[in-house]
Amino acid sequence: MKTALIIGGGPAGLMAAEVISAAGHQVIIAEAKPSVARKFLMAGKSGLNLTKDEPFETFLAAYEEAAPVLRPMLEDFGPRQVVAWAEGLEQEMFTGSSGRVFPKTMKGSPLLRAWLRRLAEQGVTFRTRWRWTGGHYQFATPEGMKEITPDACVLTCGGASWARLGSDGAWADWIEAPIAPFQPANMGFVVDWSPHMARHFGSPVKNVALKAGDRSVRAEFVVSQRGIEGGGIYAVSRAMREGHALTLDLLPDLDLAEVRARLARPRGKASLSNHLRKTLKLDPLKIALVMEFGRPLPDDIAPVLKSLPLRHAGARPMDEAISTAGGLKLDAVDPQMMLTSQPGVFAAGEMLDWEAPTGGYLLTACLATGRRAGQGACDWLTRP
Repeated sequence: MKTALIIGGGPAGLMAAEVISAAGHQVIIAEAKPSVARKFLMAGKSGLNLTKDEPFETFLAAYEEAAPVLRPMLEDFGPRQVVAWAEGLEQEMFTGSSGRVFPKTMKGSPLLRAWLRRLAEQGVTFRTRWRWTGGHYQFATPEGMKEITPDACVLTCGGASWARLGSDGAWADWIEAPIAPFQPANMGFVVDWSPHMARHFGSPVKNVALKAGDRSVRAEFVVSQRGIEGGGIYAVSRAMREGHALTLDLLPDLDLAEVRARLARPRGKASLSNHLRKTLKLDPLKIALVMEFGRPLPDDIAPVLKSLPLRHAGARPMDEAISTAGGLKLDAVDPQMMLTSQPGVFAAGEMLDWEAPTGGYLLTACLATGRRAGQGACDWLTRP
């Protein structure tokens, strides 16, 4: 029986382990943390958005320049297959109004427990608190340095965000392959708020359209003490990272002419804030944003309300980002996810140089690339 070593116990690594062990090979998962899939469980605290139910070409487009490389893997194991896989682990799934797909439990732990039971039944061995130190699969462990000599290896070491959950990007220092610099993705941005904004910290900004560069999305985001974050910001964060200004349409259901017409109603002695509230039904948080970013306000404030510039002081630190761009370049692996510079060594998951917004795209691609790397490792292990 041949042995496959998987370095990293996240979803990509667990999926590779499932494929390889199902083929009858011995699998060892080496994980630096005391338990596996910590980032997976963290995602599960907000519902575990596994995938997105939408037309395949729309889904694929979320991966932008990485889409051509990821296409065959996502065609093989895309949204429909992810749902079927989760249901095969006895997890009931449901699709929300936005197309996002979740377990009905709205938690990651039941699915993970079922998944780990399956892997244990297939003979997968876990080595936790084993930190890869490079070289020929040398690991720092509680019992001292250990070394493994596998017949194949799948690297699923993660990106460079959330180091406390296991992804610190340290592996990039000893991989003999081209690496694209890491950058934060799906991250918040720093805003130095005026004191009047303090009462709004933690509040969501609802029913707005955000635009940065050629990326526009209708979504919510959150005003926090540190700045702006949440799904709407993450959706345009790449364009913002690349230097494009962020603007808000506070009234996406009204065109500019209608906004002007409503503002033209007699104001009387009402303050501007009350006039905005009465004529346009702007809530206090939206009005506060207008006062924060729109001053000095022109006489014709309708264009400001339809395209309010949100000034910020840059992205939050990379370790606070939900994911990262950069990593092992996609042209450094073959279609089976094997490193062209290291025969028998495969890679998958967030350590590869692709990025996508939140909404199910991240997990689906991790599972799909993990599955393809597992298939590639199986082919390698059974070669003549």
